[in-house]
Amino acid sequence: MTKTAIAIGIAAIIISGTTGALAYTGENLARTAKITVDKARTIALNVRPGTITDTELEREGGGLRYSFDIKAGNKTYEVGVDAMTGKVLENTAEGANPD
Repeated sequence: MTKTAIAIGIAAIIISGTTGALAYTGENLARTAKITVDKARTIALNVRPGTITDTELEREGGGLRYSFDIKAGNKTYEVGVDAMTGKVLENTAEGANPD
């Protein structure tokens, strides 16, 4: 295998990081969500284009939500998507001490 082929393979793995193939925090809750993680990612990236660096499905405020950290330029944003309706719940820049 050539170095070019290896580099292309590595790039493909990195790019595929935004697909449903990778595990995420809270994945065990997915069976109760009406919105899939792939659909939630699409929604999040439509409101905040960038690169997803972290994905979480969590119980919050009596509901279930996906939370995405999205790197856009030199800032990281948190975009929350309701796991039942697909509604965007949050789209804010992370502070100095993100959680």
